[in-house]
Parts: sequence; structure tokens; C-alpha cells
Amino acid sequence: MILPLVAEILARVGRHRAVEEALDAMRRSDAGLKPGATRGAAESRLAGLNDPAKALLVATAALAWNRPVVFVVESNPRADALAEPIRFFYQALGGKAPMPVSQLPAHDVLPWQRLSPHPEILETRAVSLWRAATGQAPILIVPVASGMLRLRESAFYAAQARSLMRDAGEPLEQFVAFLSGSGYEKHETVEMPGQFAVRGGIVDVFSAEAPRPVRIELFGDAVESLREFDPNTQRSVRPLERTTILPLTDVPRQPGMLEKLHARRMGDSGEGSEYAGTYPGWEFDAALFEPTNNSIFDLCAGAFVILDEPAALEEAARKFSARLNETHTQSSESVRPPMEEATPQLFYMDEEEWRTKLGECPRLHLEHLPLHEPGREPLVLSTQPTTPYHGNVSAFMTEVRARLQSGQQGIACAANTGELERLAGLCHEFELAYRLGEVGEDVTLTRLAEESSAGSVPALTLVKAPLNEGVSFPDLGLTIYGNSDLFETLPAPERPRRRPKTASFFSDFSDLKPGDYVVHVDHGIGQFEGLRQIESDGHGEFMLLRYAEDARLYVPLARMDLVQKYCAVEGARPPLDRLGGTVWATKKQRV
Repeated sequence: MILPLVAEILARVGRHRAVEEALDAMRRSDAGLKPGATRGAAESRLAGLNDPAKALLVATAALAWNRPVVFVVESNPRADALAEPIRFFYQALGGKAPMPVSQLPAHDVLPWQRLSPHPEILETRAVSLWRAATGQAPILIVPVASGMLRLRESAFYAAQARSLMRDAGEPLEQFVAFLSGSGYEKHETVEMPGQFAVRGGIVDVFSAEAPRPVRIELFGDAVESLREFDPNTQRSVRPLERTTILPLTDVPRQPGMLEKLHARRMGDSGEGSEYAGTYPGWEFDAALFEPTNNSIFDLCAGAFVILDEPAALEEAARKFSARLNETHTQSSESVRPPMEEATPQLFYMDEEEWRTKLGECPRLHLEHLPLHEPGREPLVLSTQPTTPYHGNVSAFMTEVRARLQSGQQGIACAANTGELERLAGLCHEFELAYRLGEVGEDVTLTRLAEESSAGSVPALTLVKAPLNEGVSFPDLGLTIYGNSDLFETLPAPERPRRRPKTASFFSDFSDLKPGDYVVHVDHGIGQFEGLRQIESDGHGEFMLLRYAEDARLYVPLARMDLVQKYCAVEGARPPLDRLGGTVWATKKQRV
């Protein structure tokens, strides 16, 4: 738990005159507004900020306004870079574990590429949209391409999760249908998130973002018991009174919808209407039958909008619209039903509509350079990057000591408990007073707190925080040192992702050449035609696979685990499977 002393130090930024004026201007735009009325499009500019300062300002604003915030950024990587710092500052300033800061990533593929978005993106979007629709997303980080995507109404996303309570009614058949439609896969035993198993009246489910799976025992149509269990031992851990099963996709797999899509897709072949399974890119096709006329700002009604570098966002919107139109034009000759009538405007807002939607919301601009525009002078909060010392501990300690002796305050951030212990040891070695900014059950944290040498003297505050860069606020006498300011560190590794069993479906592609046959775990035997470069967030290079009837499938190299080389007698030419057909699915069921 982060201690209140950290919040007291960070709160000084919120009391800066420029910050108070910017936040108050947004509040005034909402004051005295009647329910259902259109808010005035207030706009404030706050400049002089580097990235850690922006993260701190977003958290400060969300807590000060006490209403949802939509933070618009340039791209998915930009959202990833700012998400963890914002979470830390929001928790530190809030004084307790907050509702989660959510991300709404943009799709990694476009509608005409005959490829479904990455399952991880679908899951993150589904959970974030549910949180936004149910008022559980205090801060929602939205890349431009994601913000331009058209959405369903708020009630639709609010209904995508399922809450279960002990002794409450829950028919087994309806619950299993919900799990299948929400993207969960049925297995013999539950081992990983996204899986469920049914044994009589017992249903095991590993929900998205849950620490452990849940065992649900039904008696008739009522929930008799709820228990968390260990997926390794399959033994119960603790009873629960209630649980919520989160969705894995923001486009539910509804049998009726899939039948319509297949019937339309297959045309007069007479084959598609009998098969209600999914196929690559079906999530985009669903927009042809379901109204998607809302925006993320409609979903987060009453939210304030914060823009990260508005000029960069304008350019990002322009480039994305151009890429969208270019991809649509290039694919118009080869597109198959039902996408032949789908225009970019069916899925995304154009630049003008996007600009109009933004203009209807109260907006706070966060900018690095205080550029002066006639009639739109920015408020300025001066920030400076901290000095990188590259392991020169003596120089670092000299600077910190000088700042503390002059009445300034400092926070040193460590990436983990080990680095926190190292910083505390260096403070002891150089006789620099420190205080620990957090407590916990960890033995090391307890010991470091007991060894704290602060008392009433000026001291450096040590805390675990995911801040690679540091920031100094000269006007406030406050410096926050980042993880790499004292010692150069490698970028933090991505959090390990728990993969489904299909992750083992992988082989070495060093000897793969165009014309070779391959097997895709979901779509069967195809022919490798080479690699293609496609500009898309999160993916640049794709494998191009050809299937029966000259159908094409693009597979990101990040998803090579879904494909392996086809092994057969030399010279054999296996028949290509048909995308969306039933033959491959039938073969898999026999294995």
C-alpha cells in the first residue's frame, strides 16, 4: 500500500496555479448543467509537460473532477507507454486501490484484410467497453484509430458480462450459451484464462483478468456454491459470495448472426447457411447487420476529454483515414461477400466527423512545447527531465542532498523490491536520510521501513513505481527520479501472457519457401505465398496463405504459433481447405 506521504508530495502539482486554473475551467463548463443537456465545449491548454508529468496530470485531473476521463493518445504503443505511470499516480493520489485504469486498443487489422483482430486486443476492448458502459472506468486511454471506430449503444456493452451470486437463479443451458458467445472455449479441465468446463451441474470458468478460475455448482437452475480453485491442483481455495464473468470479445458470437453472415457470404452456393462457426474477419462483417452509430464519447457520457499533443493527434487521424481509404480501394477488386458494399464510413468516422465529436466535449490539451497561438495562450507548468547519472552514485547523492537541504522534496522510483532495497542501501552508505513510501506484507519492505533513517529531517522518499523517466518541477521544488536515472536498466520485459494450448502449434520457418503447404490450427491446409509488409498498429509483417477458391489469409508473424509446415511424402499435393468451410473442423473433431 502506498502511504499518504507520497500523495501529499504529489498533490503539490495539483495546487500549482496553472493546473488549478486549467482544471477549474473544465469544471465551470459543467456547472449548473441540467441532465440530458449538451455541455459547452470548454477548452484548456496546459503546456511544458514531459511524459511523466502528463501521466501525473491525467491522474490528478480524474480525481479532481470526480468524473470519467477519456485520454486520447496517438497510437497503441503510446497508450502502453503511459498506462502504467497513470495507474501508479492514480493509486498514489487516491490513497487506496482504485478501479482500474483501462485501455481501449485499436484493432491490429482493417476490415478488408480477411483477418480477425488479435484475441488479446478483442479481450482488452471487451472488458474496457464493459467497464466504460457500467461506469467503472475512471480513466480510459484511447488511441486515435480506436476512438474513430463506431460502436454499439452503451446498454449493449453493459450486458456483455455476467454476474453470479450464491442462491441466485442461473439456468445451466443459458449460462453455457453465454460463455460460448462471449469467446470462452470449452475444455475437459480449466487451466488458463478464457476456458470453461462442464461436468453435470458443475461449471468451471477462468474469467478474463481473474487471478484464479471459479467453480460454480448449480442445483437445478440456482447457484448452490461459488468457489475459487487452483488450476494446477484443481482444489478449492476459498468460497465466494459473488463473481463476475467478463467477456473475451466485444462482438458476441450469436448463432443467428453467424448464420446470416455465412448465408450472405456464401451467396447461392447453398453451403454457408448450414454452418454457424466463425471465420477470419467475421467481427467486421457483423457491422453490416448491427447498428454501430455511436462513438466512445457517447459511451462515456459526461466524461471530460484529455488530448495528448493535439497536433500529433490530428496528424494521426489524417494518416489513419488515408490508410483506411487506401486499403479499401486496393481490396475492392478482390473483396468477397458480404464486404463488397462496406465502405470505410460504415466502420470508422472520417476526419471531419472525428473532429466534430471531439469539439462537442470539454477538452484539456496536454502539450510539451508551450506554443503560442493568437487568442489561445497556453497555461504553463514548467517541467525538466532529470539528469541521467549512468551509475555515478556519488554525483546522484550529491544532487539529492543539495535539493533536500534547500527545502525541496524528492521521490526516487524503483522498478521492483530488489531495486528499492538497493536504493535504501546506498542511502545508508552515503548517510542520506530516506523514508519508505509504501508498506506491505513483504518481509523486505517491513525491514526497510524499520531501517528508515528519516524522522523529522528532510529525506528522500523511496517507492516502487513504473516510471522509467524522471521529471523535475522547478516552480514546486519537487523532483521525481525515474528507474533509469541512477542506473541504466533494460526496458521492462512484457508481462508474461498465459497462452492457450494452441501456442504449442508452432514450427521453425527458416526453411519455409513460397509454394510450401502449411496447416493453420483454425483454418486447415493452405499454401504459403510469402511475407507481406502491411502498415498496421502492432504488426508490420504478415504471412500470406492461399486457400481453396483463391481465398487469401494474412497471419501476423506475432501469431506464427497458429501455423506449422505441412509434412507429407515428397511431391504430394494435398487439397487446400476452404476458408469458413466445415471440412477442417470435422477433421479436428476426429483427432
